[in-house]
Amino acid sequence: MTVSVDDPLIAKMSIRRTLPVHESCRRLRELYPECPRVYGVAVMGDLSRRRWWPLADLLTTDRLDAMFDAAVAESDNRVAIAPQLAATLAHVVVGRVIPLLVLEGRAWDTGVENLWVHVDSEGAIDWVGVVDPTLRALPDDGYFADGGPDAARDRIVALPNEAALTTWVAHRSHRALDPLFARLAAVSRGTMSVASMWHVVGAAVVSAATQVPLLAGASEVTSMRRGQAVLDALMGFGAPVRGRSRPGATKGLLN
Repeated sequence: MTVSVDDPLIAKMSIRRTLPVHESCRRLRELYPECPRVYGVAVMGDLSRRRWWPLADLLTTDRLDAMFDAAVAESDNRVAIAPQLAATLAHVVVGRVIPLLVLEGRAWDTGVENLWVHVDSEGAIDWVGVVDPTLRALPDDGYFADGGPDAARDRIVALPNEAALTTWVAHRSHRALDPLFARLAAVSRGTMSVASMWHVVGAAVVSAATQVPLLAGASEVTSMRRGQAVLDALMGFGAPVRGRSRPGATKGLLN
C-alpha cells in the first residue's frame, strides 16, 4: 500500500492559475507519493524563495566549491564527490524532465537560466523549480485535442513532431550541463573527466526511460524510443553520453 506524504513545500505552493505544467507535475508526483519531490518540478511563481537559488549561480559564484568542500569534509573521499555531484546535476537538468517526456510527450525548458534549486538545511539540492512554466508538447497532445482554449495564456506550445521535441530537450539540456560539468571538473581538480560526467547523463536517461513506464503502467516501447532519441541528439551535439556498457542498460535502450 502506497502512502501519500504531505510535503510542506508542496502544501505551501500558492497556485493562482492551474497550468498544464501543474497538472503534469501532479501526475508525476503520484508515481512516487512516498517521496513527492522525486519527480516533477515547482513553478517559482508559486513559492516563497527561501532556500531557493538559480542553478546558474553554480557558474558565477562559489556555491559549487562550497558544495564540493562540504561533501569532502563529510566523507573525506574527494574521488567519490565529483561523481555524486555530477549525478545530482544530471538529475536536476535531465533526470526530472525525461519522465514527463516519455510518459506525456511534454517537456519544460531545462536551460540553466530557467532552473532553480531548493536546498535542505545541509545545503544539498532536494527539489527543482522553473521560472518559465511553458511546456513544449506534441501536436496531438490532449490539450490541443480538446480545442486548446488559450495556449499562450496556459503556457503550452506545440512542436511539429517527436523528433523536434526530443531534439529541443537534448539541446537545452546540453547547453545547461556543458558549462556546469566544465565548472565541476575545475572545482574537483580533474578527479572526474567531463566525458565521464556525460556518461552519468546517459545513465540517468536510461534509468528514467526504463523505470518510469513501469511505475506508470505506460508503454515501454514509446518510452524507449523517446529516451533513445534524446541520447541520439545529445551525441549529435557532441556529448559522449554513450560510454561503456553498464548494468541496467537493457530492453534495447543503449547509452
